[in-house]
Amino acid sequence: MPRFSSTPILALLLSMPVSAEPLNVVSWGGAYEAAQKEAIFEPYSEQTGEELEIHQYAGEPDGLTTRAASENWDVVDMVEDQAIAACERGDILPLDPDELGLDPDDFSPAPIRRCSVPHTIFATVMAYDDRRFPGVKPNSIEDFFDTERFPGARGLEKRPDVILEWALLAEGVPAIQVYDLLSTERGLDLAFRALDRIRDDIIWWQNPAEAAEMLADGRAVMASGYNGRFFALKHEEKANIAILWDGRIISNDAWAIPASSRRQEAAKSFIAFAARPEPMAALASRIPYGPSRPDAFERIGLNPLDATPMRPHLPNSPEHGSRMLVRDSEWYAHTHELRMRRFRGWLKNDR
Repeated sequence: MPRFSSTPILALLLSMPVSAEPLNVVSWGGAYEAAQKEAIFEPYSEQTGEELEIHQYAGEPDGLTTRAASENWDVVDMVEDQAIAACERGDILPLDPDELGLDPDDFSPAPIRRCSVPHTIFATVMAYDDRRFPGVKPNSIEDFFDTERFPGARGLEKRPDVILEWALLAEGVPAIQVYDLLSTERGLDLAFRALDRIRDDIIWWQNPAEAAEMLADGRAVMASGYNGRFFALKHEEKANIAILWDGRIISNDAWAIPASSRRQEAAKSFIAFAARPEPMAALASRIPYGPSRPDAFERIGLNPLDATPMRPHLPNSPEHGSRMLVRDSEWYAHTHELRMRRFRGWLKNDR
């Protein structure tokens, strides 16, 4: 198959000799990885002849240091704040946009950072099992914390991520003040007190695919999770899942290269390809995670499975309502130890 490129630099990267050693790319599994396979992984291999070996992780910061070298990771799909922290530790490599043929002005609102290239905008949302609430439906973050009106188990990721923001929103804190308040002991105390109200109703998940599965198989009546995962189970398997967009927290994923990568030039070639608007739009047409390049939006088409128009399902669609937060990546990158210490203490009921 002929190789082509929109930029001379990308053409040069794509024309590099193919190695007998596969390029090891790390993703998040499930419906998201399945969509990446069709939109990015297979087209890249077809154009370059490069064999990709896909690994999975769940975003554990320790995983990057303990697994990257032992499993020969070359490219990692990371949440932005984890990429910032990993860059400061020297665990991932600095990237030169010129070398990748990327113009930083093409990326907005998530910027190209020193060690990472943003590619996907997603939202962490609450969703519920529509079968369990045939009458009055949950319609706000406050309802997640109201187990009298909406009884049943709540599925949450076993991390102090997102739930602290939601706890403050449920306490009436305006979205614009949430991160400032969480930067204080008073704010953290208020958030954990709100979580106390649902402590006995929480069941934890650690793999992103579990959240939607919990709702589909009846283990939980409400759950936190990624909007694309809920969409996939609802549309592909007709699960009775409804997404609650109020208080959604918008974040972005980014590509990065572990410092231990043995195939750094091939890794740059992959990132240069994946950061083009065409693969980004192809991904958003399969799972509703928005592209980080505005020029990719106009290319987003219908879902190839059932011809669903995808733009209304993107996290930033205006029909989802105005109460939302943009995840503060710098705050997350620099508060990990504090948040984990307070969270572990709360789990032990000893805060």
